[in-house]
Amino acid sequence: MAVLACGVDRAYPRGHERLIARIAAEGAVASEIPPGSAPTRRRFVERNRLIAALSRVSVVVEAAWRSGALITAYQAERLGRVVGVVPGPVTSPASAGCHRLLREGVGVCVTDAAEVVELVSGAGDDLPEPPPVARADHDGLPPSDQRVLDALPLGRAAPIGSLARVAGLEPRAVEGALGRLELAGLAVRGPAGWRRGRARERE
Repeated sequence: MAVLACGVDRAYPRGHERLIARIAAEGAVASEIPPGSAPTRRRFVERNRLIAALSRVSVVVEAAWRSGALITAYQAERLGRVVGVVPGPVTSPASAGCHRLLREGVGVCVTDAAEVVELVSGAGDDLPEPPPVARADHDGLPPSDQRVLDALPLGRAAPIGSLARVAGLEPRAVEGALGRLELAGLAVRGPAGWRRGRARERE
């Protein structure tokens, strides 16, 4: 559906004439302005309240600091509608308005279509799946083993006493952690002590 800031018999901008014709054929084109009327800045501002009222969720993808999209977002908030905001680079002027909405608490941060669907759906419905994240070496390790893993050097091996000082643990606790890390391929024992296992050694 397209809500126009001019009469429904006019395409604005002219380059969107085919797009508006397709929307009219497959959906709907609406306007509160009489046919033949030209778009003006004031009519765009007034049109935005209709977009906010017709939508369950308004999503601001890009908006400068004084963008008309912000007017739609504020109108939606006043109507009790949900506002989604797509963040952008902090250095981009085209995202300054988006960050303004997030800072003011007007909108909810969304980063993909699944999160928009979550906003449209009822509470607890259509929750997005967490994104796939590569498993890290320390995932699932107990705290003491993580401390020993962090203390292990990548290059020259270190003795247990040195590892105990860096990890802040008793030597006996370090020995137990090293045994578990060695079984997991995360620690390698050598003549001079211990070092961290490399990826190719764990494959």
